[in-house]
Amino acid sequence: MTFRKIVFLAVWLLSGSVTFGQTADKKTLTLDGAERVIAAAKAKAQEVKSPGGVIAVVDAGGNLMALARLDGTFAAGANISIGKARTAVLFQKPTKVFEDIINKGRTAMAALPDSFFTPLQGGIPVVLDGQIIGAVGVSGASSAAQDEELAIAGAEAAKGFGSEGTAATLLPVVYFAKKDVDEGFAKGSVLFDGSGGRNYMVHASRRETPGMVEVHTKDTDILYVLKGTATVVTGGTMVAGKNIAPDEIRGREITGGETRKLVPGDAMIIPNGVPHWFKEIQAPFLYYVVKVR
Repeated sequence: MTFRKIVFLAVWLLSGSVTFGQTADKKTLTLDGAERVIAAAKAKAQEVKSPGGVIAVVDAGGNLMALARLDGTFAAGANISIGKARTAVLFQKPTKVFEDIINKGRTAMAALPDSFFTPLQGGIPVVLDGQIIGAVGVSGASSAAQDEELAIAGAEAAKGFGSEGTAATLLPVVYFAKKDVDEGFAKGSVLFDGSGGRNYMVHASRRETPGMVEVHTKDTDILYVLKGTATVVTGGTMVAGKNIAPDEIRGREITGGETRKLVPGDAMIIPNGVPHWFKEIQAPFLYYVVKVR
């Protein structure tokens, strides 16, 4: 039997494709599930202050589904992270297993084609209800151990998935004591940053002076006023708009639009893409903002 046939047989057997006439319900990793795996890994990267990293998620066949490259990560990290994820899912084991085997002297494994075999720490299978539905690979963090730490955090997100790889709604409750909320409003800060793959953030916002026109291309703002008053213009046309960050545009003023005066107890929903301008402020103007993406 040739080397090529041996490799093909090994991958075929390890992939669990032999059913011997039986049928089974096969779970599938969806794009939403892949993005939630990446979000969990990114949240872990923020927690451990990782200097960078590329996070790749593949499906059960080793096909790339989603990839995120954190700022400052070297260019080759993308291909390496994809290779780690593909190795983890095709061989159904964390890639550290193969790195350890090679380091112990079984160097013949390093001769396997690198198109599907990257024996470097940082690839972890994604498991749902006992089935491997994909894998996540990370490269470019501060160390190989941190690559694996981020990958494990991403794979752990699958514990909240439904049968099709969609995350369930049972997430941990987040609590903020009055002291923390008061401190947030004292300086105007983020109470919750959307970590854990959630699609919302909560801001304790404070304004002392009027601001620039804002457009959030992805985030919908839900406001609730606690103190002070503000004249807000929404809609219309932004003047001299410039991108200041991804998905964030700022401008000088709005022509046209609709003007409202906000007072304590008022609430407002500003959909993503709609220009809005705090034109006049009676300071301090304190308000909650829930940003939903």
